[in-house]
Amino acid sequence: MKPNRLFVAAALAAAWLVGSAGATAQTGASIAPPATAATPRFDAPSDIARGRSIFIGTCGAYCHKINGANGDAPNLFDCDWLHGGSDDEVFHTISHGVSGTRMVAFGGAIPDEDIRRIVAYLKSASQCKK
Repeated sequence: MKPNRLFVAAALAAAWLVGSAGATAQTGASIAPPATAATPRFDAPSDIARGRSIFIGTCGAYCHKINGANGDAPNLFDCDWLHGGSDDEVFHTISHGVSGTRMVAFGGAIPDEDIRRIVAYLKSASQCKK
């Protein structure tokens, strides 16, 4: 079942507002190139908490189960990453989406820094620690 686009947009806005409390507004989000040595890390506890909030309101509300239960979308907390499990690969999947699936591109809708925070949250909560 596909969620209503207006409902998804409202949920994204709500997740953004919940996650951005106390944060500075960001504009002009673009799809970031792969991380390099100069790419900042977003693994501080506050970054992971923000990533969790955005994930719960955006991803967990529609497709991906937070508790790791099987559904029609992949479990993001196990060790099986269908489109690559590196930080850059997960970032790319979230930013660009996956053609032919329900995974839409969030690049431009969610700032790159917040996508990096979602990646940091997923990695911190993963059963697969590397």
